[in-house]
Amino acid sequence: MKKLIFKGAAVAIATPFTTTGINYPELKKMLEFQIANHTDAVVIAGTSGEASTMSDEEHKEIIKFTVDEVHGRIPVITGTGSNDTAYAVQLSRFAEEAGADAILSVTPYYNKCTQKGLVKHFTQIADSINIPVILYNVPSRTGVNIKPETYAQLAKHPRIVAVKEANGDISAVLKTRALCGDELNIYSGNDDQIIPILSLGGKGVISVLSNIAPNITHDMCQLYFAGDVTGAAQLQIDWARLITALFSEVNPIPVKTALKIMGYNMGNLRMPLTDMESANYDCLKVLMSEHHLI
Repeated sequence: MKKLIFKGAAVAIATPFTTTGINYPELKKMLEFQIANHTDAVVIAGTSGEASTMSDEEHKEIIKFTVDEVHGRIPVITGTGSNDTAYAVQLSRFAEEAGADAILSVTPYYNKCTQKGLVKHFTQIADSINIPVILYNVPSRTGVNIKPETYAQLAKHPRIVAVKEANGDISAVLKTRALCGDELNIYSGNDDQIIPILSLGGKGVISVLSNIAPNITHDMCQLYFAGDVTGAAQLQIDWARLITALFSEVNPIPVKTALKIMGYNMGNLRMPLTDMESANYDCLKVLMSEHHLI
C-alpha cells in the first residue's frame, strides 16, 4: 500500500492578493480558519490558488510561507505542475527543500503530450525528489486525460502515490481502482463526486467547497469512513446546490467571491479572470445564507 498523505478533505485554498503581490496576513487568517475547522490537509498554489498567474518568486514564497505557517499541524501539498517538465522538476525540488509533505503535479497543458509522454513527464518529476507525488488529472482544463492503463504504469513508481481525479468519469475511476488497487490512492477533484469516489475506495477530496465550509467537507468524509454512508450521502445532497454555484463560473471566480462575502480581503482576481456575473453572484449569496455561512 502506498503512503497515505491524508485521509479526508484537503482544501484547495484560494490566494488573497494585494495590488502588488500576495496578502500574507490574510492567508495566515485563512490557514488558521482551515485548521480550526478540521481540514485534513492544505493544497497551496493550485488551480484555486491562481498559481498560473503567479511569478516564479511568488510561487516559491507562498510555498515557503504556508509550510512555515502550518508548521506540521496538517500536511501541506504544493502545486508544482507545469507543461515544462524541467520547470516542474525545479519547482518540485524547491517544494521539497521548503518542507512540503507532497507535491501536486498537473498534466501538461497546451503543448499536451501522449500517454507515453505522461509516463515520462511524471516519472522524471518523481525521480527528482524524495517526497510523494499526487498526480492531477483535469482534462477539461488541460486537454489531456490520464487513462487507467497509464495510471497502472505510473503507480509502479514508489513516489507516485495518489491522484486528484477531476475527469468526472466514474467508470474510469472504477477501472483505475481495478487496475491499481492500493498502489494508487484516489482523491476526488470534484466536490459533487466526493461520496461516489469514496464508495469506490477513494481516500478523500481535494476541495474547493472546503474554502468556505471546511467542517462540512471534513464531516462528509469522516461520516463515510465511520460507516454512516447515509449521513455522508445526505450531506453531499444537502450541499449540492451550493457546490453547483461554486462552479457556475470558472474556478476560482465563485469561491474567491464567496470568501469576500464572508469578509476575507481577497483582493482582485488576476486577469484574465474577471468579476462574477451579477445573477450568479446573487444566487451564490442566497445559497450561502441558507447554509448559514453569512
